[in-house]
Amino acid sequence: MPSRKREKTRYPGVYFVIGTGADGKPERVYYIVYRRDGKLIEEKAGYQGRDDMTEARAARLRAERIDGKSDSNKTRRNKIKAEKEADDSRWTLSKLWTEYKKSKVDFKGIKTDESRFIRYLEVPFGHKEPEEIAPLDVDRVRVMMLKSKSPQTVKNTLELFRRIINFGVKMHLCSRLPFTIEFPKPDNHKTEDLTPDEMERLFKAIAEDTNIQAAGIMKAALFTGMRRGEIFKLKWSDLDFDKGFIFIRDPKGGKDQRIPMNEAARQLFLDHPRTGSEYVFPGRNGGLRKDVKHQTARIKRRAGLPEDFRALHGLRHVYASMLASSGQVDIYTLQKLLTHKSPQMTQRYAHLRDDALKRAAEVAGNLFANIEKQNTSIDVENPKTA
Repeated sequence: MPSRKREKTRYPGVYFVIGTGADGKPERVYYIVYRRDGKLIEEKAGYQGRDDMTEARAARLRAERIDGKSDSNKTRRNKIKAEKEADDSRWTLSKLWTEYKKSKVDFKGIKTDESRFIRYLEVPFGHKEPEEIAPLDVDRVRVMMLKSKSPQTVKNTLELFRRIINFGVKMHLCSRLPFTIEFPKPDNHKTEDLTPDEMERLFKAIAEDTNIQAAGIMKAALFTGMRRGEIFKLKWSDLDFDKGFIFIRDPKGGKDQRIPMNEAARQLFLDHPRTGSEYVFPGRNGGLRKDVKHQTARIKRRAGLPEDFRALHGLRHVYASMLASSGQVDIYTLQKLLTHKSPQMTQRYAHLRDDALKRAAEVAGNLFANIEKQNTSIDVENPKTA
């Protein structure tokens, strides 16, 4: 107990000492003394200022302790410690996420997963073990997210939720979910294309824009089919003009890739000004670019493109659509050019190639029809005699 002088109060078993308050000024600190189960207990009741403690309140607290209506400070501390130890032994979703994250140090999408976990999963599920989570809990999150987020975002979040629990099951840390998660069905097969007139207006708008970097980025997306992030990360050292290849760092599909550099892209990179930065399209102070949406949106508006056309990802679709519809590029080659990890993503362009093949087949059909017509005409004009 404190060595400071004890000051008696008008209440038995209640005294105070002069301590230091949070503001550094002298403040009364009240203590109570009582017996519980034959043991003498002496403990702090609270500070005059920060706890709004008075001698009368301290006396009431002492009476509650004696009557067993409230626990002693030591008992409460022991209960809190026991609860914490119990929580430490529980494999809640937050604890599973921590272990899952440790196992994914080389996973390139872990930052995105962490953002999804913190924003959508931690509050409703973080304190629960998988077996404590009910189907209604998950459904509420799904419905709530769909009010403001795309079906794909919701699907990715719920897939992360499932992956975390599956990891826990694999490591024998928790039980499986006793129900099946219902995933929204996003439409991932949207392809964007531009008419010849829209393409002409786009090139005109690009040429007239004063932002050389934004113009170059849009052309790079159209000429190479590269993703926005891949273009931002593109360095001059990634361009092999001698062998005619572009080295793509950290693509969405996983491993680093390289794609052929066509003549349009080659000329774009040769003409593009070098600023002293290692990046082809540098951001602020020559560093890695973070965004270009305002500049590309301006060019898109000037070109009069559809409102829902995505300025960069849409151009990647245009690149793919033009190759597929040419009939000269098979789906496997297109998959490699787009650096798709699986052929399923490339299949969205299959119908364009089918259309091109049908047109080619029609050409062949017309040629044979004309030959047959000419031969029939000759037979009619020059009938054979019996």
